[in-house]
Amino acid sequence: MDFLALDFETATSQPDSPCELGIAIARGGVVREVRNWLIKPAQWPHFSPWNVAVHGIRPEQVAEAPRWKDIWEEVSALLNGATVVAHNAAFDMGVLRATLASERLAHPSFRYFCSVTMAKRVWPGHTSYGLKALCDRHGIPLKHHRAGNDAEATAEVVLRAHLDGDSFDSFQRRTRINAGAFYPGGYRTPGGKVTMVAG
Repeated sequence: MDFLALDFETATSQPDSPCELGIAIARGGVVREVRNWLIKPAQWPHFSPWNVAVHGIRPEQVAEAPRWKDIWEEVSALLNGATVVAHNAAFDMGVLRATLASERLAHPSFRYFCSVTMAKRVWPGHTSYGLKALCDRHGIPLKHHRAGNDAEATAEVVLRAHLDGDSFDSFQRRTRINAGAFYPGGYRTPGGKVTMVAG
């Protein structure tokens, strides 16, 4: 199964404040490429000290970075038609939805799933399913809370679930997880809630 792993870091508690995006591209059972973008958020130069304490990205580091609208064409080309995974997908997909709404940009079309949910189904009985805990358990290097590193680590966790050769349908049957989706005009959560949006 070919897929993308996606991770956001945000400048503030507002979901439409991405300051970094990482996407890992997995094909043929290996991570082929990792792309990383520093982003100048709409809230710049305001960064929450709590967020900075987590990811270490400071306002001055993104002062000359592109705005979201400047990277969106490249990012949307990757996402369109893809299968996407994120660790705690509700957070990352919430960032994407809020940012697209703030920038008045149309949704791309892709399906997504959460690697936390996947890990609980594939490896039941563990006390923690955080990304660091899973990486420690599977010997995956991790520099936590930087978007490209987290995206690559998430992709490696999914690959450790032995999904190579699976179609997405067989993957869903085996792991018993539900997928969400983005599409022009709306989105569907893995829980089945459908929301329509303008644009």
